[in-house]
Amino acid sequence: MIWYVIPPKAEINRSAARTSDKWVPAFAGTTTFPHRVLSAATASSALKRVFVFALALIAPVTGWAACSGPVADQGARLRLASAGPEGGVGLNFLGHASFLIESPQGVTIVTDYNDMIRAPVTPDIVTMNNAHPTHYTDAVEPGVKFVLRGWDPAGGIATHHVDYRDVKIHNVPTNVREYGGSGGTRYNGNSIFVFDVADLCLAHLGHLHHTLTPGHLADLGPIDVVMVPVDGAYTLNQDDMIAVLQQIKPKIAVPMHVFTQATLEKFLARAAEFYTVKRANDPSVTLTRATLPGEPEMLVLPGR
Repeated sequence: MIWYVIPPKAEINRSAARTSDKWVPAFAGTTTFPHRVLSAATASSALKRVFVFALALIAPVTGWAACSGPVADQGARLRLASAGPEGGVGLNFLGHASFLIESPQGVTIVTDYNDMIRAPVTPDIVTMNNAHPTHYTDAVEPGVKFVLRGWDPAGGIATHHVDYRDVKIHNVPTNVREYGGSGGTRYNGNSIFVFDVADLCLAHLGHLHHTLTPGHLADLGPIDVVMVPVDGAYTLNQDDMIAVLQQIKPKIAVPMHVFTQATLEKFLARAAEFYTVKRANDPSVTLTRATLPGEPEMLVLPGR
């Protein structure tokens, strides 16, 4: 039996776009054929209903994209470290929206890889969430094995499923506002990248411009650690960004895309209602499932 996967589409109401500047995010994700059949089933035939029910039982209801692993353990503490992963995930804030992620087997990943900020090592994998100079580059170092862009330069939808050694990565496309204040939308112009490594799920929100739909959340899967932009202007306003964190429910949120200390402090003051704010002395941490906090934490790594 062959299962057909229907690719996602950003639904654009062109007539409404001509009469209104209101921007509405489109759903991301895929829908399996049995789900479409199920939604189309009617009461006209009991046999059809039974057939559809049987399909739903045997069809895969979740795809590769869901970050695997149990939900976060309770009652543990975060362990700060400046050395290697030591069996966990090494997370090093390089600046702006770039992090160096290192797996227990030594796989290295740089997020929002660009010309202005580079890691001290040549990474195996680079992600570029958004087509903006501080978030991407076409000048990729020799030796990088995977270049994952969060948008499709041809105008389609970027889709990434990478399985390399002890790391799995997938992306969840989101929309962005057009530059210049035109009020337009670039559909699927950004991606949230999800890193499945060392029994943890880390998500980098990139240049997120809107809250998330149920489809986005399903495609993300359970997330333990989120790297979140907090500028409140170029991405999403701070109140809505905190609402996004409440949607995702990570155990640890790491601010990025800060710009000024005043901007950061304003965000932390708002987030303190939901998170215990902790400030690290070192831009590098080691994360393990056993050391995830029992209550949600906002972990501030030094740098901008």
